Amino acid sequence: MQIPILDLKAQLAQYREDALAAITRVVDSQSLILGAEVRAFEADLAHYMALDHGVGVSSGTDALLVALMALDIGPGDVVLTTPFSFFATAGVIARLGATPRFVDIDPVSFNLTEAGVRAALADDVRAIIPVHLFGQMADLGGLHAERGAPPIVEDAAQALGATLRGRMSGHHGVCTCISFYPTKNLGAFGDAGAVVTADAMFAEKLRMLRVHGSKPKYHHHVVGGNFRLDAIQAAVLAVKLPLLDGWAAGRAKNAARYAALFAEAGLVERGLVTPPEAVVDGQHVWNQYVIRAARRDDLRAHLAARGVGTMVYYPGPLHLQPCFAELGYARGDFPVAEKACAEVLALPIQPELGPDALATVVREIRGFYGV
Repeated sequence: MQIPILDLKAQLAQYREDALAAITRVVDSQSLILGAEVRAFEADLAHYMALDHGVGVSSGTDALLVALMALDIGPGDVVLTTPFSFFATAGVIARLGATPRFVDIDPVSFNLTEAGVRAALADDVRAIIPVHLFGQMADLGGLHAERGAPPIVEDAAQALGATLRGRMSGHHGVCTCISFYPTKNLGAFGDAGAVVTADAMFAEKLRMLRVHGSKPKYHHHVVGGNFRLDAIQAAVLAVKLPLLDGWAAGRAKNAARYAALFAEAGLVERGLVTPPEAVVDGQHVWNQYVIRAARRDDLRAHLAARGVGTMVYYPGPLHLQPCFAELGYARGDFPVAEKACAEVLALPIQPELGPDALATVVREIRGFYGV
């Protein structure tokens, strides 16, 4: 049995005809960038998240970049974030001439914690980017509402639909940034992203920045960029958005089944596999199902040889990346993140997988460990 880490073709069958109709509508209109399709999707997305303003952009990376630009982040500024994330989270900070300052993560959720962030606050910190990793939200308590606290830009690239204390991302900061890269739980047919916020003035600044800082056209108030969302991507995303919660429920069902299978197999009590845990006050959408595994790399090779796809998110922490050497970090500075990089392994969890596929994955893991 071949069990890929993600099977987008299996998902496509659920909305293919509607997506093709939407694409045809855009092609026939020849309104290809921004326009009515983008405005309609922005409104749908904001409504889904119980926020007021959605601003479609060209990618999840550009969502983070334009959000920081709207906050006037630049040289001399420090932005707190996690060392355990996709590169874009820290990369956009450096691109603006600001300095990423890392904070170690929680060993269970893999996310930043309120205590860790508060301990790292200083006068030069101009913003905070918590990453809602693997499908659940980082809990920074009520920091976002405190007078004088730095603005929080939530990175929800992997957590659209997740909640914390009953509220989605965007309610715990000045805005939330979303990626619609095809492998995300709401994926486009290419690159796309969005920033969603309750702040009307902030949203208007984002809209101006995404078109080279112009309003109206050819009248440039600030230096922005080309961060526009294509209408075809918006139209496809509008078709898929109503299916998002159902897909999340399917992944949650598979996550529960995995947990039971690992417990039954004795892998957990032997310390060979540590399944992920959902936070008490939130709803996990399981963008990835990430275990900790003893002899991770050997296990991954074993599973690949038997047709089971896996991924390592992430093999190296950001503070040890060569491009950040000038920041002066060294191995051992963030031990929880470094340990996670050596142990984490994402397993297939897409909602289209049935019980037999999940049982096969766990059986192959048992076989590797000789349990």
